[in-house]
Amino acid sequence: MASHKSALKRIKQTARRTAQNRAHTTRLRHQIRKMRAALAAKDKAVAVALLKPTLEVIDRSLRKGVLHRNTAARYKSRLTLALNAL
Repeated sequence: MASHKSALKRIKQTARRTAQNRAHTTRLRHQIRKMRAALAAKDKAVAVALLKPTLEVIDRSLRKGVLHRNTAARYKSRLTLALNAL
């Protein structure tokens, strides 16, 4: 275990940041799963209702640094294309 004050502070900061990133990632994955489930069930009304919140969660994850910008763009593109294909 670290004994320097600065090292102890870094351990606390890392733990807090890890917990926040895990929470953001979990929220993102759950929202994408809901959207994909609606698309798989070919339920257009639910999918349309879920599209805007899903894109917002993706954008928020991008701003928080959880996702890379190309990954976020790929998710948004594929989900929108799948919805339009219904």
